[in-house]
Amino acid sequence: QVQLSESGGGSVQSGDSLKLSCAYSGYTESSYCLAWFRRLPRDQREIVDRIDTTEKTNYHDSVRGRFTISHNLDKNMLYLEMNSVKPEDTNAYTCALKARRGGVCTGRWYWGHGIQVTVSA
Repeated sequence: QVQLSESGGGSVQSGDSLKLSCAYSGYTESSYCLAWFRRLPRDQREIVDRIDTTEKTNYHDSVRGRFTISHNLDKNMLYLEMNSVKPEDTNAYTCALKARRGGVCTGRWYWGHGIQVTVSA
């Protein structure tokens, strides 16, 4: 059973830094993709950034240069370092994992429960 659990959220002020962590377990394939998502209206989600086991990353335009995604594959940990945060970064952030086959992320996402980040002006 694949499980993901986020930690490190909270309330900060504009311009501050915050680091989210995600512990994952139970996934048996050696190649996979990890990502951080945030919520959109009507229960939709958008991807904030993504990293795979070859270290290839992909960032949403709104966070490029401010957020850094990283992982520790030995410890099964995913991180999101959030710098120069803005009030519009306020959201519930969820980590997720999916298979990587043939060089592409594929299949269903496995989700964490999400963690709240609140940025005040």
